[in-house]
Amino acid sequence: MVRKDLLGLRECEAEEIDEILTEGLDMKRLLKQNGKSLPYLRDKSVTILFYENSTRTRSSFELAAKYMGAKVVNISASSSSVQKGETLVDTGKTLDAMRNDFIVMRHPMGGAPRLLAETVKAHVVNAGDGMNEHPTQALLDMLTMKENFGKIEGLKVAILGDIRHSRVAKSNLFGLKKLGAEVTMFAPRTLIPAEIGKLGTKVCSSREEAVEGADVVMGLRIQLERQHGGNFPSLGEYARYYGVNDEVMKYAKKGALVMHPGPVNRGVELTSGLIDGETSRIEEQVLSGVAVRMAVLKLLCGE
Repeated sequence: MVRKDLLGLRECEAEEIDEILTEGLDMKRLLKQNGKSLPYLRDKSVTILFYENSTRTRSSFELAAKYMGAKVVNISASSSSVQKGETLVDTGKTLDAMRNDFIVMRHPMGGAPRLLAETVKAHVVNAGDGMNEHPTQALLDMLTMKENFGKIEGLKVAILGDIRHSRVAKSNLFGLKKLGAEVTMFAPRTLIPAEIGKLGTKVCSSREEAVEGADVVMGLRIQLERQHGGNFPSLGEYARYYGVNDEVMKYAKKGALVMHPGPVNRGVELTSGLIDGETSRIEEQVLSGVAVRMAVLKLLCGE
């Protein structure tokens, strides 16, 4: 990779995405061999700057950096100078003055990582910005697919859930399309962005249509914290009419993978039987997350 920052997959070339996935597969192989002491980021510093709560993404980036020898600092907006009125740009300048090498940032406003990247010398990695993108989540999803199928090109991936508020859905759509996959989507009309079909996905009118012949069925979390009511009557009715269950999965290819970026609302987006079933790759996605974030940090550093 020749770019300084990873802000989204919409701006990445297919070759860059493929390079990250290839490196990620190597990292995942090393992790499975208990490779937790790698020298690639020795003497480097990584600041994890989160303006939103997170467990999986924050800990995944932290472990990825530590496994490669970096010094890691965690900053939460709730306990930082942000509460005293410090701007994002000033926070970035402060971190730069400390000779920080990487800033991994999650922010509720779309475009915030780009603003930071234009301000600092450090490498900036977008860990999710508003309803825009979450590039490393999509990369770990694609890494899981590539490890299972040996390729991305030609796969059919069905994405069902809260697409309107999902930065994961957008990053997956950008990345999967660039690598030659077919993407279908389904959700209540209130949870489908009006123009998303123009980005290259087929917006389906039923669960069954979306899942028909799919190699991968991905559920998305209902993001109640980003909603203000009126998108659907209740979680129970959502599960009944829009959730994925065994009957819906009969329309997918035999042995189709079940995936979800987590955390899962059990019995809402996916049934417990599918979450814990043989074709579920939800737990595997977690290890893929550490591996692909190791790959991103290593490649951005030029190692």
